Amino acid sequence: MRAAAVQLTATADKARNLETADRLVRRAAAHGAELVVLPEKWSVLGRGEDLRAGAEPLDGPALAWAGATARELGIDLVAGSIAERVEGEEKLRNASVHFGPDGEPQATYRKIHLFDVEVDGVVYRESDHEAPGPGPVLTRARGVPVGLAICYDVRFPELFRALALDGARIFTLPSAFTVPTTRDHWEVLVRARAIEDAAFVIAANQIGEHAPGLRSGGRSLIVDPWGVVLACAPDAETVIVADLDLDAQDDVRMRLPALRHRRPEAYRGLPEAAL
Repeated sequence: MRAAAVQLTATADKARNLETADRLVRRAAAHGAELVVLPEKWSVLGRGEDLRAGAEPLDGPALAWAGATARELGIDLVAGSIAERVEGEEKLRNASVHFGPDGEPQATYRKIHLFDVEVDGVVYRESDHEAPGPGPVLTRARGVPVGLAICYDVRFPELFRALALDGARIFTLPSAFTVPTTRDHWEVLVRARAIEDAAFVIAANQIGEHAPGLRSGGRSLIVDPWGVVLACAPDAETVIVADLDLDAQDDVRMRLPALRHRRPEAYRGLPEAAL
Protein backbone atom coordinates (compact mmCIF):
# COMPACT_ATOMS: atom_id res chain seq x y z
CA MET A 1 0.00 0.00 0.00
CA ARG A 2 1.28 3.47 -0.86
CA ALA A 3 0.49 6.11 1.78
CA ALA A 4 0.83 9.88 1.96
CA ALA A 5 0.82 12.55 4.65
CA VAL A 6 -0.25 16.09 3.78
CA GLN A 7 1.46 18.97 5.57
CA LEU A 8 -0.13 22.42 5.37
CA THR A 9 -0.64 25.70 7.23
CA ALA A 10 -4.28 26.08 8.21
CA THR A 11 -5.59 29.43 9.45
CA ALA A 12 -9.00 31.02 9.96
CA ASP A 13 -9.21 31.41 6.15
CA LYS A 14 -11.31 28.33 5.35
CA ALA A 15 -11.37 28.93 1.59
CA ARG A 16 -7.58 29.04 1.42
CA ASN A 17 -7.29 25.96 3.65
CA LEU A 18 -9.61 23.98 1.41
CA GLU A 19 -7.80 25.04 -1.75
CA THR A 20 -4.47 23.96 -0.26
CA ALA A 21 -5.85 20.64 0.97
CA ASP A 22 -7.40 19.93 -2.42
CA ARG A 23 -4.18 20.70 -4.28
CA LEU A 24 -2.02 18.57 -1.98
CA VAL A 25 -4.39 15.60 -1.80
CA ARG A 26 -4.48 15.55 -5.60
CA ARG A 27 -0.69 15.67 -5.66
CA ALA A 28 -0.57 12.69 -3.30
CA ALA A 29 -2.96 10.73 -5.52
CA ALA A 30 -0.91 11.64 -8.59
CA HIS A 31 2.08 10.04 -6.84
CA GLY A 32 0.08 6.83 -6.47
CA ALA A 33 -1.02 7.19 -2.85
CA GLU A 34 -3.93 4.91 -1.95
CA LEU A 35 -4.22 6.12 1.67
CA VAL A 36 -3.89 9.87 2.27
CA VAL A 37 -3.90 11.59 5.68
CA LEU A 38 -4.57 15.30 6.27
CA PRO A 39 -3.36 17.08 9.43
CA GLU A 40 -5.35 18.04 12.51
CA LYS A 41 -7.87 20.86 12.00
CA TRP A 42 -6.91 21.27 8.35
CA SER A 43 -10.17 23.10 7.59
CA VAL A 44 -9.70 25.83 10.22
CA LEU A 45 -7.08 26.43 12.89
CA GLY A 46 -6.52 29.36 15.21
CA ARG A 47 -7.68 30.60 18.57
CA GLY A 48 -10.80 29.30 20.26
CA GLU A 49 -12.97 31.97 18.64
CA ASP A 50 -11.61 31.01 15.20
CA LEU A 51 -12.48 27.36 15.79
CA ARG A 52 -15.99 28.21 16.95
CA ALA A 53 -16.57 30.46 13.96
CA GLY A 54 -15.27 27.86 11.51
CA ALA A 55 -16.66 24.70 13.09
CA GLU A 56 -18.97 22.52 11.00
CA PRO A 57 -21.17 19.47 11.46
CA LEU A 58 -20.00 16.23 9.88
CA ASP A 59 -22.27 16.90 6.89
CA GLY A 60 -20.77 20.37 6.36
CA PRO A 61 -18.79 21.56 3.32
CA ALA A 62 -15.33 20.47 4.54
CA LEU A 63 -16.19 16.81 4.83
CA ALA A 64 -18.50 16.97 1.81
CA TRP A 65 -15.38 17.95 -0.15
CA ALA A 66 -13.40 15.13 1.49
CA GLY A 67 -15.96 12.48 0.54
CA ALA A 68 -16.33 13.74 -3.01
CA THR A 69 -12.55 13.92 -3.47
CA ALA A 70 -11.97 10.42 -2.09
CA ARG A 71 -14.57 9.11 -4.55
CA GLU A 72 -13.19 11.07 -7.52
CA LEU A 73 -9.60 9.97 -6.88
CA GLY A 74 -10.44 6.45 -5.72
CA ILE A 75 -8.46 6.81 -2.49
CA ASP A 76 -8.91 6.19 1.21
CA LEU A 77 -8.80 9.65 2.76
CA VAL A 78 -8.42 10.25 6.48
CA ALA A 79 -9.66 13.83 6.53
CA GLY A 80 -7.27 14.78 9.29
CA SER A 81 -9.58 16.28 11.84
CA ILE A 82 -12.05 19.13 11.83
CA ALA A 83 -13.59 21.27 14.55
CA GLU A 84 -16.99 19.57 14.70
CA ARG A 85 -20.11 21.43 15.78
CA VAL A 86 -22.56 19.05 17.42
CA GLU A 87 -26.19 20.11 17.56
CA GLY A 88 -27.36 20.68 21.10
CA GLU A 89 -23.84 20.68 22.60
CA GLU A 90 -21.99 23.75 23.82
CA LYS A 91 -18.52 22.41 23.17
CA LEU A 92 -16.96 21.32 19.90
CA ARG A 93 -15.43 17.94 19.11
CA ASN A 94 -12.12 17.28 17.36
CA ALA A 95 -13.25 14.72 14.79
CA SER A 96 -11.25 12.60 12.34
CA VAL A 97 -13.29 10.95 9.57
CA HIS A 98 -12.10 8.19 7.25
CA PHE A 99 -13.66 8.17 3.79
CA GLY A 100 -13.38 5.13 1.54
CA PRO A 101 -12.77 5.11 -2.23
CA ASP A 102 -16.54 5.16 -2.72
CA GLY A 103 -16.67 8.54 -0.96
CA GLU A 104 -18.65 7.18 1.99
CA PRO A 105 -17.57 7.73 5.61
CA GLN A 106 -16.13 4.53 7.06
CA ALA A 107 -15.38 5.64 10.62
CA THR A 108 -15.34 8.73 12.83
CA TYR A 109 -12.94 9.16 15.75
CA ARG A 110 -13.19 12.03 18.20
CA LYS A 111 -10.01 12.99 20.03
CA ILE A 112 -9.88 11.46 23.48
CA HIS A 113 -6.98 13.34 25.08
CA LEU A 114 -7.32 17.14 25.21
CA PHE A 115 -4.25 19.38 25.06
CA ASP A 116 -4.40 21.25 28.37
CA VAL A 117 -0.72 22.06 28.89
CA GLU A 118 1.88 24.81 29.18
CA VAL A 119 4.68 24.87 26.58
CA ASP A 120 7.43 27.52 26.74
CA GLY A 121 5.22 29.79 28.81
CA VAL A 122 2.21 29.46 26.48
CA VAL A 123 -0.92 27.89 27.97
CA TYR A 124 -3.14 25.70 25.78
CA ARG A 125 -6.56 24.61 27.04
CA GLU A 126 -8.48 22.61 24.47
CA SER A 127 -11.02 21.67 27.12
CA ASP A 128 -12.21 25.28 27.22
CA HIS A 129 -13.92 24.80 23.86
CA GLU A 130 -13.81 21.06 23.11
CA ALA A 131 -15.20 17.89 24.68
CA PRO A 132 -13.34 14.56 24.54
CA GLY A 133 -14.46 11.62 22.45
CA PRO A 134 -15.77 8.37 23.93
CA GLY A 135 -13.10 5.85 22.93
CA PRO A 136 -10.79 4.19 20.35
CA VAL A 137 -11.87 3.64 16.76
CA LEU A 138 -10.56 1.03 14.32
CA THR A 139 -11.32 1.22 10.60
CA ARG A 140 -10.09 -0.52 7.44
CA ALA A 141 -8.40 0.82 4.32
CA ARG A 142 -8.04 -1.61 1.41
CA GLY A 143 -8.91 -4.31 3.93
CA VAL A 144 -6.02 -3.33 6.24
CA PRO A 145 -6.96 -2.46 9.85
CA VAL A 146 -6.18 1.18 10.67
CA GLY A 147 -6.25 2.80 14.12
CA LEU A 148 -7.29 6.44 14.26
CA ALA A 149 -5.62 8.91 16.63
CA ILE A 150 -5.07 12.68 16.79
CA CYS A 151 -2.02 14.73 17.88
CA TYR A 152 -1.75 14.74 21.72
CA ASP A 153 -3.01 11.13 21.71
CA VAL A 154 0.51 10.08 20.69
CA ARG A 155 1.64 10.62 24.29
CA PHE A 156 -0.70 7.88 25.51
CA PRO A 157 0.74 4.52 24.42
CA GLU A 158 -2.15 2.60 25.94
CA LEU A 159 -4.46 3.91 23.21
CA PHE A 160 -2.16 2.61 20.48
CA ARG A 161 -1.66 -0.71 22.27
CA ALA A 162 -5.43 -1.15 22.55
CA LEU A 163 -5.78 -0.48 18.82
CA ALA A 164 -2.92 -2.86 17.98
CA LEU A 165 -4.47 -5.62 20.08
CA ASP A 166 -7.69 -5.03 18.17
CA GLY A 167 -5.77 -5.67 14.95
CA ALA A 168 -4.44 -2.28 13.82
CA ARG A 169 -1.48 -2.50 11.44
CA ILE A 170 -1.40 1.21 10.58
CA PHE A 171 -1.93 4.25 12.81
CA THR A 172 -2.97 7.61 11.38
CA LEU A 173 -1.96 10.66 13.41
CA PRO A 174 -3.19 14.02 12.11
CA SER A 175 -1.50 16.64 14.28
CA ALA A 176 -0.77 20.27 15.01
CA PHE A 177 2.27 19.82 17.25
CA THR A 178 3.76 23.04 18.63
CA VAL A 179 7.20 24.14 17.47
CA PRO A 180 8.98 23.25 20.77
CA THR A 181 7.32 19.83 21.06
CA THR A 182 7.95 19.10 17.38
CA ARG A 183 11.60 19.95 17.89
CA ASP A 184 12.13 17.87 21.04
CA HIS A 185 9.44 15.15 21.18
CA TRP A 186 7.70 14.57 17.85
CA GLU A 187 9.96 12.07 16.10
CA VAL A 188 10.73 10.20 19.33
CA LEU A 189 7.04 9.73 20.13
CA VAL A 190 5.99 8.77 16.61
CA ARG A 191 8.78 6.25 16.22
CA ALA A 192 8.11 4.83 19.70
CA ARG A 193 4.47 4.15 18.86
CA ALA A 194 5.57 2.41 15.66
CA ILE A 195 8.24 0.28 17.35
CA GLU A 196 6.31 -0.85 20.40
CA ASP A 197 3.30 -2.01 18.35
CA ALA A 198 5.22 -3.06 15.20
CA ALA A 199 2.93 -0.80 13.20
CA PHE A 200 3.17 1.83 10.49
CA VAL A 201 2.49 5.41 11.58
CA ILE A 202 1.35 8.10 9.15
CA ALA A 203 1.84 11.33 11.07
CA ALA A 204 0.59 14.42 9.20
CA ASN A 205 1.56 17.60 11.04
CA GLN A 206 0.68 21.24 10.51
CA ILE A 207 3.48 23.72 9.66
CA GLY A 208 3.88 27.44 10.28
CA GLU A 209 1.80 30.20 11.88
CA HIS A 210 -1.96 29.73 12.26
CA ALA A 211 -2.63 32.86 14.32
CA PRO A 212 -0.34 35.31 16.16
CA GLY A 213 1.74 33.25 18.59
CA LEU A 214 0.26 29.93 17.45
CA ARG A 215 2.67 27.88 15.35
CA SER A 216 3.20 24.24 14.41
CA GLY A 217 6.50 22.55 13.69
CA GLY A 218 5.93 20.39 10.59
CA ARG A 219 8.30 17.43 10.04
CA SER A 220 5.43 15.13 9.03
CA LEU A 221 6.56 11.50 9.14
CA ILE A 222 5.80 8.07 7.78
CA VAL A 223 7.45 5.43 9.97
CA ASP A 224 7.65 1.67 9.52
CA PRO A 225 7.16 -1.10 12.15
CA TRP A 226 10.91 -1.26 12.83
CA GLY A 227 10.93 2.46 13.62
CA VAL A 228 12.63 3.46 10.38
CA VAL A 229 11.56 6.85 9.03
CA LEU A 230 10.39 6.17 5.48
CA ALA A 231 9.63 9.82 4.71
CA CYS A 232 10.02 13.15 6.48
CA ALA A 233 8.61 16.47 5.28
CA PRO A 234 10.69 19.62 4.85
CA ASP A 235 9.55 22.91 6.40
CA ALA A 236 6.92 23.71 3.77
CA GLU A 237 3.39 22.92 2.69
CA THR A 238 3.93 19.62 0.94
CA VAL A 239 3.16 15.92 0.62
CA ILE A 240 5.30 12.96 1.62
CA VAL A 241 4.74 9.49 0.18
CA ALA A 242 6.00 6.02 1.13
CA ASP A 243 5.22 2.41 0.38
CA LEU A 244 3.98 0.36 3.33
CA ASP A 245 5.36 -3.18 3.00
CA LEU A 246 2.85 -5.34 4.85
CA ASP A 247 4.85 -8.52 4.22
CA ALA A 248 7.86 -6.92 5.91
CA GLN A 249 5.60 -5.98 8.81
CA ASP A 250 4.55 -9.62 9.16
CA ASP A 251 8.22 -10.55 9.29
CA VAL A 252 8.93 -7.97 12.03
CA ARG A 253 6.00 -9.22 14.10
CA MET A 254 7.17 -12.82 13.67
CA ARG A 255 10.84 -12.17 14.53
CA LEU A 256 10.14 -9.76 17.39
CA PRO A 257 6.71 -10.85 18.70
CA ALA A 258 6.41 -8.37 21.56
CA LEU A 259 2.64 -8.19 21.18
CA ARG A 260 2.44 -11.95 21.81
CA HIS A 261 4.92 -11.76 24.70
CA ARG A 262 2.65 -9.58 26.80
CA ARG A 263 1.78 -11.03 30.23
CA PRO A 264 -1.36 -9.27 31.44
CA GLU A 265 -1.62 -11.58 34.45
CA ALA A 266 1.70 -10.17 35.71
CA TYR A 267 0.73 -6.52 35.47
CA ARG A 268 -0.86 -6.36 38.88
CA GLY A 269 -2.75 -3.22 39.73
CA LEU A 270 -2.67 -1.71 36.25
CA PRO A 271 -5.96 -0.45 34.81
CA GLU A 272 -7.52 -2.67 32.19
CA ALA A 273 -6.89 -0.13 29.38
CA ALA A 274 -3.13 -0.40 29.99
CA LEU A 275 -3.10 -4.17 29.58
